[in-house]
Amino acid sequence: MEITRVGVDTSKHVFTLHGVDASGAAVLRRDLRRGAFEVFMAKLPPTEVALEACGGSHHWARRLGAMGHRVRLIPPQYVKPFVKRGKTDRADAEAICEAAGRPGMRFVPVKSAERQGEITVLRTRELLVRQRTQLVNALRGHAAEFGLVVPVGVAQVEPLLAKVAADPAVPEVAREMLALLGGQVERVDEQLAGIDARLLAMHKASEVSQRLARVPGVGPITAISLVLSVDPEQFEDGRHLAAWIGLTPRAHSSGGKQRLGGISRAGHERLRQLLVVGATAVIRHAKRPGSRLASPWLTQLLARKPRKLAAVALANKTARIVWAMMARGEAYRQAPLAGAA
Repeated sequence: MEITRVGVDTSKHVFTLHGVDASGAAVLRRDLRRGAFEVFMAKLPPTEVALEACGGSHHWARRLGAMGHRVRLIPPQYVKPFVKRGKTDRADAEAICEAAGRPGMRFVPVKSAERQGEITVLRTRELLVRQRTQLVNALRGHAAEFGLVVPVGVAQVEPLLAKVAADPAVPEVAREMLALLGGQVERVDEQLAGIDARLLAMHKASEVSQRLARVPGVGPITAISLVLSVDPEQFEDGRHLAAWIGLTPRAHSSGGKQRLGGISRAGHERLRQLLVVGATAVIRHAKRPGSRLASPWLTQLLARKPRKLAAVALANKTARIVWAMMARGEAYRQAPLAGAA
């Protein structure tokens, strides 16, 4: 029995294996506990091993690669069409194995432990930002129940707490709880400041990140996020990168007739958010008289399209510029001003 490819459906404790030979016939179907799986794979001759690119997959890819296996990580959405019927561990493992054998399949590059550690910094920052937003919203909501209202924004937390402390109509227990929320916001701000300093140091240590930061709408956080999350060699061109991020319209074409819908949002949510926010800032400055950000393309786009739609289009263009800079090692070249000769 010669196994040429093994599909592995992973979980916390049980790993389901589906192996095929050179003809594609199933020759291995087995469920193994976590410890037994590693022992079994160490004894198996070097072969192609396919896993879904999910939690823990990069760890197992590194471990299996050290054993001599050729590891392929497949995005889960590319595996789903190969599940024949129902959902079981055996069906998932078979679908992973079958998907890995398709000639046009796209795979996720295996990340090193160091790169995953750096990406953890970004994800921790995202989590803390969400927690701070929840705390500020809770603080504003509870204060509004006592008639205390302030504008939206983290900068309004201290004025709101001052209003709460000075208003005798607020019960003492509510004042204590709101002060507790305010203290939590302050602690999260301190933690975010530490993470931002770490990311800024990573940005300054990366030549590619510094080049990307020269693109309008791309700051240090966006630049280092792109460097850590994007491998330009995995994309044929900038359009594929923009589609991977989720900055392209949803297509529903048939019979030779092209139908494009809204932005799909099927991609890297955080990068899409950073690029769209950066594009929105560029548009805000480009509308000012004499702005160097008002390129002819952007000026004409704003003249015929809504601002939000223009922001997504500009984010799409920024993604394509970023791919060209990363893939070719080029520096950013400023577009000519609107109305320039």
